[in-house]
Amino acid sequence: MPFRYLRDPLFVLCVTLYFVNRIFLKPYFNQGSIGAFLHGSLNDLICIPFWVTIMVWLMHKTGGRETSAPPQGLEILLPLVLWSWLFETVLPQTTYFQRLATSDPQDILCYTIGALVASVFWKYYYPEAQK
Repeated sequence: MPFRYLRDPLFVLCVTLYFVNRIFLKPYFNQGSIGAFLHGSLNDLICIPFWVTIMVWLMHKTGGRETSAPPQGLEILLPLVLWSWLFETVLPQTTYFQRLATSDPQDILCYTIGALVASVFWKYYYPEAQK
């Protein structure tokens, strides 16, 4: 089965989680560990499976990606490293983004967990595409 890009179940789950969290959960959970997770970590967990899917879809549409396999190791690792460095090191130190972004190592942990879960999911959901 070829990678389904924007119809991939993990991508659809991430989009759904984002909107459910934004519209229904965040307004009602402001305190405690659940509120902290919903406000600070959920988006970081779904970041890599969400954005990497969009990235490889755009690459596929523009001819920069010839395979129909799910995102491969480097297609997951490079954004993970680059985006972690950019969003947790560079942007929080710039004048404009300093008031919008805070450097938080826990965010990198969440990006990494999301990337690992996505990688394992894609490997087992699309076993034929791996060969």
